[in-house]
Amino acid sequence: MKKSLLFFALSLFTGIVLQAQLAEGPFDQLIIRGVTLINGNGAPPLGPVDVVVEKNVITQVKTVGYPGVEISDKRRPALKVGGKEINAEGMYLLPGFIDMHGHIGGVSQGADWDYVFKLWLAHGVTTVREPSGRSRDWTLDLKQKSAQNKIIAPRIIQYTGFGTSF
Repeated sequence: MKKSLLFFALSLFTGIVLQAQLAEGPFDQLIIRGVTLINGNGAPPLGPVDVVVEKNVITQVKTVGYPGVEISDKRRPALKVGGKEINAEGMYLLPGFIDMHGHIGGVSQGADWDYVFKLWLAHGVTTVREPSGRSRDWTLDLKQKSAQNKIIAPRIIQYTGFGTSF
């Protein structure tokens, strides 16, 4: 019985900690440090670079070194008070993917919107066009919550399909 109770408590604690990590942010400034950038224009990868994001907008991509050459701290953008750094050395950064026909979930899909949003984001989908799923108002409510950073979600473009009310 004690082992079962301990296991339950540990599982609950782990779930709370993981949820807290998922809910971290938004930050006034985020710097992704030392990453190799694939910018989607067909050019070879660039890096290492520091990518600065401020208020959800990329404001700077700064080359801080070259392959096989040590990163120069003098070239690095400064982190502002309250900002967040991610050490991405040895990792790649790509533009967010856009899903042009993504249903946000529901009974027939067997998953709620929270699960679907986290799944999309984990796979790099940062924008989704929702083709008249449950209802326009339901989707617009999620879109508003996403824009206000009240929920963890990609950018949502609501598309009204044929035969649905405006």
